[in-house]
Amino acid sequence: MTSPPPDRDAPGRPDGPGPAAAAPGRGTSSAPTPGGPVAGSGFDGFDPSAMPPPGCPAHGLGPGGLRRLYGPEADADPIALYERLRREHGALAPVLLPGDREAWLVLGHRENLEVSRTPSLFSRDSRLWRDMQEGKVPPDHPLAPLTMWQPLCVFAEGEEHERLRRAVTESLSRFEARGIRRYVTRFAHQLIDEFEPEGRADLVEQFADQLPLRVITQLFGMPEHHGPRLIDAAKDMIRGSETAVASNDYITEALQELVDRKRASPGHDVASKLIEHPARLTNDEVREHLRVVLVSANEPTVNLIANTLRLVLTDQRFRATLAGGHMTLPDALEQVLWDEPPMTTNIGRWATGDAQLAGKTIKAGDMLLLGLAAGNADPQIRPDKSTPMHGNRSHLAFSGGPHECPGQDLGRAIVDTGIDTLLTRLPDLRLAVPEERLTWETALMSRRLVALPVEFAARRKNAAPRQGPGVPSVELPPLQPREPASVPMPPVAPPPEPASWWTRLKQKMQGR
Repeated sequence: MTSPPPDRDAPGRPDGPGPAAAAPGRGTSSAPTPGGPVAGSGFDGFDPSAMPPPGCPAHGLGPGGLRRLYGPEADADPIALYERLRREHGALAPVLLPGDREAWLVLGHRENLEVSRTPSLFSRDSRLWRDMQEGKVPPDHPLAPLTMWQPLCVFAEGEEHERLRRAVTESLSRFEARGIRRYVTRFAHQLIDEFEPEGRADLVEQFADQLPLRVITQLFGMPEHHGPRLIDAAKDMIRGSETAVASNDYITEALQELVDRKRASPGHDVASKLIEHPARLTNDEVREHLRVVLVSANEPTVNLIANTLRLVLTDQRFRATLAGGHMTLPDALEQVLWDEPPMTTNIGRWATGDAQLAGKTIKAGDMLLLGLAAGNADPQIRPDKSTPMHGNRSHLAFSGGPHECPGQDLGRAIVDTGIDTLLTRLPDLRLAVPEERLTWETALMSRRLVALPVEFAARRKNAAPRQGPGVPSVELPPLQPREPASVPMPPVAPPPEPASWWTRLKQKMQGR
């Protein structure tokens, strides 16, 4: 990656890069790292001759001796791959993306914050990407939907970024958390009603996958029938698959239809609020920012629901701490965001000029990926991974800096309200298969649980046990070895509407 810096006066580009940075770094690992650039590697300070040859079955290296963030090694265990890269390179590692495009993966917690908080050096403007300038990322490339520049706040910097982002955040803020939680509760009950009579369910396919986008489409003012296809398209686009471009086209068409309809007949929804905002967004800007919210609030929220439920069902200490009143559900979510962030990496940042990071030279036009999962596991800040991080929000799960995820509060509201509703309705949830049989699907930016099969006492539809504040609370039972599914329990007549799950636990701990 040694092409000359891009023209600082190119039209339409954010402010020029200014002098090269000399950002302090932690240095690299003990792997040999000569000081000068290495011919053919594209990365200063990295010597491919010190690594096993490309194609080595033990390492699966790509051109230049670089590890791929896609393919068998990454799919098998991305977290182990990040730690291997940390041992080999320190806080910043050269890697290959789909199509063997070169990039830097930021592994250190402090370095991730440095990159995300310094847009003058590491910009979100993808037009800086040298591979894009040289035509190596055509429109049908798997990375194109995630990196092709568009008039979006996620690709803008400075005043333009502030104008566009303010329109998004202020339009979302028009919907108070209590109102959003009512939507979540409504749709969560609908989903539970569908599988409760069976006494078994897959909480990924039948709950986590469905809930966020049902809420988001409601907030957008979209017809509910758009939901299933949008769910599939959003997941496919995040994966960077071969059909990612087609999925992106479908999302674009559905959102354009929505914008056209809301221009003619506005309502109380996010789409209408964006159209009415004083920033005076164009149709394209409205449509594309709706897409940003949809993607950023859906996939991470699905993963966060699934990851939290898995821990509740499989980790005795986590379950006991939560059920014992020592930790609230919102605090539990922060622990999960540390240990299993819903997005493992974030594409991308592009160097505005030559800079130093973690003892390595970044060339103008290089791409950097924020290593969210790797940064959360940085031994410099978490030497003991077993130490609880309850309530600590200094994780990287939602990135950081001016481009921090705008949909995180919406995501948190969906997750904690949805899980609370589920555990209140089905307090006897138990895993239906041995934990070791659970599997994950790995993509470039995420690692998602494939399925979470559970069993519980089957109940007649609309006859779920519910409790009011004056009724003794139902606690989560301790984890027990799975038993074969038994004959469904007889239906139980519904008591009054339940209080919050963790509110009832707190009341019990206080002797009320």
